[in-house]
Amino acid sequence: MATKEPKTQKKKKRGLSAMLVIILAFIVALCIYNFIFGNPANFVGGDNANHPLQGNMLGTIFKGGFVVPILLTWLLTVIVLAVERLIAISRCTGKGNLDNFVVNVKEKLEVEDFEGAVALCDKQKGAVAAVTKVGVETYERMTKDNSGLTREQKAGIINKKIEEATALEMPGMNENLPVIATFTNLGVLTGLFGTVMGMIRAFSSLGGSGGTDSAALSVGISEALVNTAFGILTGALAVIAYNYFTAKIDNITYAIDEIGFSIVGVFESKH
Repeated sequence: MATKEPKTQKKKKRGLSAMLVIILAFIVALCIYNFIFGNPANFVGGDNANHPLQGNMLGTIFKGGFVVPILLTWLLTVIVLAVERLIAISRCTGKGNLDNFVVNVKEKLEVEDFEGAVALCDKQKGAVAAVTKVGVETYERMTKDNSGLTREQKAGIINKKIEEATALEMPGMNENLPVIATFTNLGVLTGLFGTVMGMIRAFSSLGGSGGTDSAALSVGISEALVNTAFGILTGALAVIAYNYFTAKIDNITYAIDEIGFSIVGVFESKH
Protein backbone atom coordinates (compact mmCIF):
# COMPACT_ATOMS: atom_id res chain seq x y z
CA MET A 1 0.00 0.00 0.00
CA ALA A 2 1.42 3.35 -1.08
CA THR A 3 2.14 5.84 1.64
CA LYS A 4 0.63 9.28 1.51
CA GLU A 5 2.77 12.11 0.16
CA PRO A 6 3.08 15.24 2.31
CA LYS A 7 0.91 18.07 1.15
CA THR A 8 2.59 20.46 -1.24
CA GLN A 9 3.23 23.80 0.37
CA LYS A 10 1.11 26.65 -0.82
CA LYS A 11 2.73 29.49 -2.69
CA LYS A 12 3.81 32.15 -0.23
CA LYS A 13 2.03 35.49 -0.27
CA ARG A 14 4.11 38.31 -1.57
CA GLY A 15 4.89 41.32 0.59
CA LEU A 16 4.37 44.94 -0.25
CA SER A 17 5.22 46.03 -3.78
CA ALA A 18 8.28 48.27 -3.57
CA MET A 19 7.16 50.27 -6.62
CA LEU A 20 3.76 50.95 -5.07
CA VAL A 21 5.44 52.03 -1.82
CA ILE A 22 7.73 54.42 -3.73
CA ILE A 23 4.78 55.98 -5.60
CA LEU A 24 2.73 56.47 -2.44
CA ALA A 25 5.78 57.76 -0.58
CA PHE A 26 6.38 60.33 -3.33
CA ILE A 27 2.80 61.59 -3.03
CA VAL A 28 3.14 61.87 0.75
CA ALA A 29 6.54 63.54 0.37
CA LEU A 30 5.10 66.18 -1.97
CA CYS A 31 2.31 66.91 0.50
CA ILE A 32 4.77 67.24 3.39
CA TYR A 33 7.09 69.41 1.32
CA ASN A 34 4.39 71.80 0.09
CA PHE A 35 2.00 71.98 3.03
CA ILE A 36 4.25 71.47 6.07
CA PHE A 37 7.71 72.63 5.06
CA GLY A 38 6.27 75.19 2.64
CA ASN A 39 3.65 76.55 5.02
CA PRO A 40 3.61 80.36 4.57
CA ALA A 41 3.75 80.74 8.36
CA ASN A 42 7.36 79.55 8.20
CA PHE A 43 8.52 82.49 6.08
CA VAL A 44 9.02 86.22 6.27
CA GLY A 45 5.88 88.08 5.22
CA GLY A 46 3.82 84.87 5.09
CA ASP A 47 5.13 83.98 1.64
CA ASN A 48 7.27 80.91 1.00
CA ALA A 49 8.99 82.78 -1.83
CA ASN A 50 10.73 84.82 0.88
CA HIS A 51 13.42 83.70 3.26
CA PRO A 52 12.46 81.46 6.20
CA LEU A 53 11.96 83.01 9.61
CA GLN A 54 15.02 83.19 11.81
CA GLY A 55 15.66 79.73 13.26
CA ASN A 56 12.67 78.13 11.50
CA MET A 57 13.90 74.66 10.51
CA LEU A 58 10.83 73.72 8.44
CA GLY A 59 11.23 76.76 6.23
CA THR A 60 14.95 76.08 5.91
CA ILE A 61 14.24 72.53 4.75
CA PHE A 62 11.75 73.86 2.19
CA LYS A 63 14.49 76.05 0.74
CA GLY A 64 16.47 72.86 0.10
CA GLY A 65 14.79 72.83 -3.30
CA PHE A 66 13.24 70.19 -5.54
CA VAL A 67 15.64 67.48 -4.33
CA VAL A 68 14.07 67.52 -0.85
CA PRO A 69 10.82 65.71 -1.82
CA ILE A 70 12.88 63.13 -3.73
CA LEU A 71 15.04 62.48 -0.69
CA LEU A 72 11.98 62.43 1.52
CA THR A 73 10.49 59.82 -0.81
CA TRP A 74 13.56 57.61 -0.41
CA LEU A 75 13.49 58.07 3.37
CA LEU A 76 9.79 57.19 3.69
CA THR A 77 10.26 54.19 1.41
CA VAL A 78 13.08 52.84 3.55
CA ILE A 79 11.01 53.29 6.72
CA VAL A 80 7.91 51.57 5.27
CA LEU A 81 9.86 48.66 3.78
CA ALA A 82 11.83 48.23 7.01
CA VAL A 83 8.60 47.97 9.02
CA GLU A 84 7.17 45.54 6.46
CA ARG A 85 10.30 43.36 6.61
CA LEU A 86 10.26 43.47 10.42
CA ILE A 87 6.73 42.06 10.46
CA ALA A 88 7.41 39.50 7.71
CA ILE A 89 10.65 38.16 9.21
CA SER A 90 9.07 38.02 12.68
CA ARG A 91 6.40 35.76 11.19
CA CYS A 92 9.10 33.61 9.59
CA THR A 93 10.79 33.17 12.97
CA GLY A 94 7.57 31.88 14.50
CA LYS A 95 5.83 32.34 17.82
CA GLY A 96 8.22 30.75 20.28
CA ASN A 97 11.95 30.80 20.91
CA LEU A 98 13.68 29.38 17.83
CA ASP A 99 16.54 27.70 19.70
CA ASN A 100 14.14 25.96 22.08
CA PHE A 101 12.02 24.82 19.15
CA VAL A 102 15.00 23.22 17.42
CA VAL A 103 16.07 21.43 20.62
CA ASN A 104 12.53 20.14 21.32
CA VAL A 105 12.10 18.83 17.77
CA LYS A 106 15.44 17.00 18.01
CA GLU A 107 14.25 15.32 21.21
CA LYS A 108 11.03 14.18 19.52
CA LEU A 109 12.95 12.82 16.55
CA GLU A 110 15.30 10.80 18.78
CA VAL A 111 12.32 8.75 19.98
CA GLU A 112 10.58 9.03 16.59
CA ASP A 113 7.60 10.81 18.09
CA PHE A 114 6.36 12.14 14.76
CA GLU A 115 3.02 13.38 16.06
CA GLY A 116 4.74 15.29 18.81
CA ALA A 117 7.21 16.86 16.36
CA VAL A 118 4.41 17.90 13.99
CA ALA A 119 2.47 19.36 16.93
CA LEU A 120 5.51 21.46 17.85
CA CYS A 121 5.70 22.71 14.26
CA ASP A 122 2.01 23.62 14.22
CA LYS A 123 2.44 25.51 17.48
CA GLN A 124 5.63 27.32 16.44
CA LYS A 125 4.59 28.30 12.90
CA GLY A 126 6.93 30.29 10.66
CA ALA A 127 9.49 29.30 8.03
CA VAL A 128 11.59 27.02 10.24
CA ALA A 129 8.52 25.17 11.46
CA ALA A 130 7.17 24.80 7.91
CA VAL A 131 10.42 23.28 6.64
CA THR A 132 10.74 21.09 9.72
CA LYS A 133 7.20 19.79 9.30
CA VAL A 134 7.94 18.75 5.71
CA GLY A 135 11.09 16.98 6.89
CA VAL A 136 9.31 15.16 9.73
CA GLU A 137 6.42 14.06 7.50
CA THR A 138 8.84 12.80 4.86
CA TYR A 139 10.85 11.00 7.58
CA GLU A 140 7.67 9.27 8.76
CA ARG A 141 6.72 8.35 5.22
CA MET A 142 10.14 6.84 4.57
CA THR A 143 9.90 4.66 7.70
CA LYS A 144 6.72 3.12 6.27
CA ASP A 145 8.01 2.83 2.71
CA ASN A 146 8.34 -0.75 1.47
CA SER A 147 9.38 0.00 -2.10
CA GLY A 148 12.84 -1.45 -1.63
CA LEU A 149 14.75 1.84 -1.52
CA THR A 150 18.06 1.79 0.30
CA ARG A 151 18.68 3.80 3.46
CA GLU A 152 20.83 6.25 1.48
CA GLN A 153 18.10 6.73 -1.13
CA LYS A 154 15.49 7.38 1.53
CA ALA A 155 17.80 9.85 3.29
CA GLY A 156 18.33 11.55 -0.06
CA ILE A 157 14.57 11.91 -0.53
CA ILE A 158 14.21 13.46 2.93
CA ASN A 159 17.05 15.87 2.22
CA LYS A 160 15.55 16.81 -1.16
CA LYS A 161 12.14 17.55 0.37
CA ILE A 162 13.76 19.76 3.00
CA GLU A 163 15.72 21.65 0.34
CA GLU A 164 12.55 22.16 -1.74
CA ALA A 165 10.67 23.48 1.30
CA THR A 166 13.57 25.81 2.13
CA ALA A 167 13.62 27.11 -1.45
CA LEU A 168 9.95 28.04 -1.10
CA GLU A 169 10.55 29.95 2.12
CA MET A 170 13.69 31.93 1.22
CA PRO A 171 12.18 34.33 -1.39
CA GLY A 172 9.59 35.50 1.11
CA MET A 173 12.30 36.34 3.65
CA ASN A 174 14.57 38.14 1.17
CA GLU A 175 11.83 40.11 -0.57
CA ASN A 176 12.40 43.90 -0.73
CA LEU A 177 15.85 43.61 0.87
CA PRO A 178 17.57 44.39 -2.48
CA VAL A 179 15.48 47.57 -2.66
CA ILE A 180 16.56 48.62 0.83
CA ALA A 181 20.16 47.85 -0.11
CA THR A 182 19.82 50.08 -3.18
CA PHE A 183 18.83 53.03 -1.03
CA THR A 184 22.04 52.75 1.00
CA ASN A 185 23.81 54.30 -1.99
CA LEU A 186 20.93 56.01 -3.77
CA GLY A 187 20.05 58.15 -0.76
CA VAL A 188 23.62 59.38 -0.33
CA LEU A 189 24.08 60.02 -4.07
CA THR A 190 20.80 61.94 -4.32
CA GLY A 191 21.82 64.00 -1.29
CA LEU A 192 25.18 64.68 -2.94
CA PHE A 193 23.39 65.85 -6.07
CA GLY A 194 21.30 68.25 -4.00
CA THR A 195 24.45 69.42 -2.24
CA VAL A 196 26.11 70.22 -5.56
CA MET A 197 23.02 72.12 -6.74
CA GLY A 198 22.99 74.13 -3.53
CA MET A 199 26.67 74.98 -3.81
CA ILE A 200 26.19 76.05 -7.42
CA ARG A 201 23.50 78.45 -6.26
CA ALA A 202 25.69 79.65 -3.41
CA PHE A 203 28.68 80.39 -5.64
CA SER A 204 26.47 81.95 -8.30
CA SER A 205 25.46 84.57 -5.77
CA LEU A 206 29.11 85.57 -5.46
CA GLY A 207 29.22 86.51 -9.14
CA GLY A 208 26.13 88.71 -9.09
CA SER A 209 26.42 92.35 -9.96
CA GLY A 210 26.87 94.77 -7.10
CA GLY A 211 28.84 92.43 -4.88
CA THR A 212 27.96 89.43 -2.81
CA ASP A 213 24.28 88.67 -2.17
CA SER A 214 24.50 87.32 1.37
CA ALA A 215 20.83 86.23 1.37
CA ALA A 216 21.23 84.22 -1.83
CA LEU A 217 24.47 82.78 -0.50
CA SER A 218 22.79 81.59 2.68
CA VAL A 219 19.92 80.03 0.71
CA GLY A 220 22.39 78.11 -1.45
CA ILE A 221 24.34 76.86 1.55
CA SER A 222 21.10 75.86 3.30
CA GLU A 223 20.02 73.89 0.25
CA ALA A 224 23.37 72.11 0.19
CA LEU A 225 23.33 71.22 3.91
CA VAL A 226 19.67 70.16 4.01
CA ASN A 227 20.13 67.75 1.13
CA THR A 228 23.33 66.41 2.64
CA ALA A 229 21.54 65.72 5.92
CA PHE A 230 18.60 63.95 4.26
CA GLY A 231 20.92 61.87 2.08
CA ILE A 232 23.05 60.73 5.02
CA LEU A 233 19.98 59.95 7.13
CA THR A 234 18.41 57.86 4.35
CA GLY A 235 21.62 55.97 3.66
CA ALA A 236 22.26 55.32 7.36
CA LEU A 237 18.76 53.96 8.00
CA ALA A 238 18.96 51.76 4.90
CA VAL A 239 22.33 50.30 5.99
CA ILE A 240 21.08 49.61 9.52
CA ALA A 241 17.86 48.00 8.27
CA TYR A 242 19.60 45.88 5.64
CA ASN A 243 22.28 44.56 8.01
CA TYR A 244 19.75 43.88 10.76
CA PHE A 245 17.39 41.90 8.53
CA THR A 246 20.25 40.05 6.84
CA ALA A 247 21.46 38.90 10.26
CA LYS A 248 17.95 37.77 11.22
CA ILE A 249 17.61 35.79 7.97
CA ASP A 250 21.00 34.20 8.56
CA ASN A 251 19.84 33.02 12.00
CA ILE A 252 16.69 31.51 10.46
CA THR A 253 18.74 29.84 7.73
CA TYR A 254 21.14 28.36 10.30
CA ALA A 255 18.18 26.97 12.26
CA ILE A 256 16.73 25.39 9.10
CA ASP A 257 20.08 23.85 8.20
CA GLU A 258 20.56 22.53 11.73
CA ILE A 259 17.16 20.88 11.94
CA GLY A 260 17.51 19.54 8.40
CA PHE A 261 20.84 17.86 9.18
CA SER A 262 19.35 16.49 12.39
CA ILE A 263 16.35 14.92 10.62
CA VAL A 264 18.55 13.22 8.03
CA GLY A 265 21.13 12.21 10.63
CA VAL A 266 18.60 10.65 12.98
CA PHE A 267 17.00 8.73 10.11
CA GLU A 268 20.36 7.32 8.99
CA SER A 269 21.30 6.32 12.54
CA LYS A 270 18.02 4.50 13.18
CA HIS A 271 17.32 2.94 9.81
